Amino acid sequence: MRKHRFRNSYLTSAVSVSLVLCLIGLECVLLLSAGALVTRMREKMTLTAVLSQEADTTQCARLEQILESSPACSSYAYVSREAALQEHITSLGEDPTVFLGYNPLSASYEIHPTEAYSAPDSLAVLAEKLQSLPYVTEVIYPRDLADLMSRNVSEMAWALLIVAGVLLLVAMALIINTIRLQIYSKRFIINTMTLVGATAWVTRRPFVWRNMLMGFVSGLVALAILSGVVYYVEVRLGVMLFALTWQNIAFVSAVVLGTGLFITWLASMIATGRYIRMDNNSLYEI
Repeated sequence: MRKHRFRNSYLTSAVSVSLVLCLIGLECVLLLSAGALVTRMREKMTLTAVLSQEADTTQCARLEQILESSPACSSYAYVSREAALQEHITSLGEDPTVFLGYNPLSASYEIHPTEAYSAPDSLAVLAEKLQSLPYVTEVIYPRDLADLMSRNVSEMAWALLIVAGVLLLVAMALIINTIRLQIYSKRFIINTMTLVGATAWVTRRPFVWRNMLMGFVSGLVALAILSGVVYYVEVRLGVMLFALTWQNIAFVSAVVLGTGLFITWLASMIATGRYIRMDNNSLYEI
């Protein structure tokens, strides 16, 4: 009966720890998803380098060479005068060549910066560099949008870090309390081991290893649940959360498993230490 009760208590603790670690992993997924969203938004930022009417193919090739060698450029696309005219007609519904007799629009390059160079200061430097070229008449990019995005990204990052910190503290409190209640039923065994001369580590060791194993298994269960959630959201719902690279998978796995091992180790050390220091009479008063 006691063995059956212990197994039920151990299973209940493992389920509780798994659910808490699942919340920790979900916060990691949200952080990675927010970072991926910011990266996609920043890389969609566009600078338009308008070429002079006299720009020839040699100068275009020179500009493409500069863009390909620049770490600030993620991708670029050439927009010819004819393509610009067609886009103008499609968007505004009028053809300027009808009343002007010629195409007044210039060829241009639409440049997408890399995520590292999408900050307002970096965009300004890139625009100034392009503007200095003799065959570039103007560089257009949304300065106000870049400033607004930079501020929003900073605020969102701080908000997510605060939420992650609060969630970690709550997780630690829940897991520590769960393990403390589990070890509470073994307080007389701990006291007996202390009375017969067992050292503190010898007394703690079985509880520490058993609970750390529980933390590791609970972490694996939490990762399995998270994998199912990510699969359902990305495959079934078609919502892209974050790139499933080995770096991101390793990050989430390390956080979940590391948190499970650390908190169960800490909780076991704290709970067993309390009963090791407690005298025999006090064990009946709690």
